Amino acid sequence: MSRLKDETLSIRTTAEIKQLLRLAAERERRSVASMIEILVLEYARVHDLKLDRPSESEKIDA
Repeated sequence: MSRLKDETLSIRTTAEIKQLLRLAAERERRSVASMIEILVLEYARVHDLKLDRPSESEKIDA
């Protein structure tokens, strides 16, 4: 089930980071936005980060 995407994120970064992000997204056949999500979710998993509140998908499944 897909998550509701109703938030906007804007960042400033270097040209090198932007190019690496695009290369990673292309390699994974993803959009840049999707690649950022994957990177953040993987970081959260590896470092055992959890939200204090349930996500929208958890509310629906309950």
